[in-house]
Amino acid sequence: MNTEKSKLLEYVKANNRICPIPTEWNKLYQLLKNTKRKGGGWEPALPLILAAWWETSEIQKVLRFIDHIEWAESNGQLEEISKFLFELKEEEWHHLGE
Repeated sequence: MNTEKSKLLEYVKANNRICPIPTEWNKLYQLLKNTKRKGGGWEPALPLILAAWWETSEIQKVLRFIDHIEWAESNGQLEEISKFLFELKEEEWHHLGE
């Protein structure tokens, strides 16, 4: 794993962070390049926001969020996405148990 990705993953997991709050997670998803319709859904899958926010577990949110980071990396956007995430205020993150 590259150093930049390691630092990002360490950061997003610090302070019991799960994922960005829905508005910020949607902004992150909008930054992702090469998203596309696939079957009845999207690739990568949409963020777990709106009704899905209340219907999914914290682990499901973490896994989907990590999928989005992986997508950014595979599309040459790790630096851009890292900058976005490092600039979020702590209150713009969803934390374990909230």
